Amino acid sequence: MTESSAPVTDRATEVFVAHRELLFGLVYNMLGSVADTEDVLQETWLSWTARTTGSSLAGIASPRAYLVRIAVNHALGRRAAITRRRETYVGPWLPEPLVADDGGEDPALRAETVSMAMLVVLESLTPLERAVFVLNEVFGYAHTEIADIIERTPAAVRQLAHRARGHVHARRPLYRAHPRIRREATERFVEATLGGDIAALMEILAPDVTVWTDGGGNRKAAGLRPVHGRDKVARLISGFRERGLRKNLELRYRRVNGDDAAVLFEGDEPYAVMVLDLTPEGDRVSDVYIVTNPEKLTHVHKEEQ
Repeated sequence: MTESSAPVTDRATEVFVAHRELLFGLVYNMLGSVADTEDVLQETWLSWTARTTGSSLAGIASPRAYLVRIAVNHALGRRAAITRRRETYVGPWLPEPLVADDGGEDPALRAETVSMAMLVVLESLTPLERAVFVLNEVFGYAHTEIADIIERTPAAVRQLAHRARGHVHARRPLYRAHPRIRREATERFVEATLGGDIAALMEILAPDVTVWTDGGGNRKAAGLRPVHGRDKVARLISGFRERGLRKNLELRYRRVNGDDAAVLFEGDEPYAVMVLDLTPEGDRVSDVYIVTNPEKLTHVHKEEQ
């Protein structure tokens, strides 16, 4: 490296690091996978360094806009590979959860990310619809800015945004429970589950509750399809409790995609992440998302209490 290029390279690294959290949030919300997000950020870094090595950053009017455009387009390209993997995936597919440590200091979680339930809904969108929704609704980009990022006309972006909002609002209530209510509901659910209190469990479950269990074919107990209805869900949860007792699982409450959730550990290894979604009234559990696939829990670590 020459003396002239070293300051440019150092400055390029500083700029990328300064925007990494933004890029992580954008890409993760588009892909729902931590591993794929990290790969896309690596690709973005390589594209960025190829553009800046040996040249001045002065030629880039807005490094932030340049990095966002590169990251979003790499993420759109990565969606095809994710779709192919899902075609052969065993059982329900859930996003890879973002789990904070006990101190809540995971840098990735300082990025803007949406809930697990919202990520599930976003899977129903096309890649472009999802990119537009994330950029506009989550990060506040104007339609004209998005048009430059994805190389479409503003009119096309407005149409994509309209379709995306329609799909999302049809499946997600506008109301979002207060964090304290979510925490209380999560604790009531976990206490009833671990305590074997079927009456209390039935009381907190909505009649049309659904459980999604993502084991990826790596956990024998994971169902091959979602389970609907309070009675069936109660039986499923009871079986999950019995397996947990046999394995001597340890419970920790963590923030998962910004919401309070339960994380179960078998020894020092993560066994399951359990996230609840509530009814619009906030008093019943409408959906339970359980991720047990070890490949989606590799970044979850047990902290000493």
